[in-house]
Amino acid sequence: MDHLDDAPPPAPDILDLSADLQKKLKAFIHKRVLNPEDAEDIFQLTCLEAWRSQTRFNGQASLSTWMCGIAQNLIRNHFRRLYARPVHCEFDEMLCHEQDCSRDLYGQFETHRRLERTLVALNRLPSEMRDTLYASVHSGGSYRDTASALEIPIGTVRSRISRAREQLKLATHC
Repeated sequence: MDHLDDAPPPAPDILDLSADLQKKLKAFIHKRVLNPEDAEDIFQLTCLEAWRSQTRFNGQASLSTWMCGIAQNLIRNHFRRLYARPVHCEFDEMLCHEQDCSRDLYGQFETHRRLERTLVALNRLPSEMRDTLYASVHSGGSYRDTASALEIPIGTVRSRISRAREQLKLATHC
């Protein structure tokens, strides 16, 4: 009594991704990782990880969703590693004197003006967005920790921070 209708769908050929899926996956990664070389590395790692774990793909989600999930995990790991490394920067006093930092009055004025715009824009944000941004900074940028601290869903945190970023961009890039 074998029924062909009851058979699970055939596993997708991970090595033969459609051009549309590749484009979607690359766009997903590039939106989150601005460095093109890092984004391309993560795309390649995503394909490799998908190939390695293709037996775990059960078809409950679309192949696109499953691969974006893999990419998201790799992106998260990428940033954890990136920010875990201390930035090595040596202060070169001679270089500072050569550039004569004190003479760049226009640069100082521009920096001050942008900072002022940012502070004004922050104060104009709705209080729930502002509180979410402050909690995010305090928690080290983790959406999960921010959601826990504010006792709100993680999706609400993502939404508020995204909207706050957009409003701040508009307000400070005039």
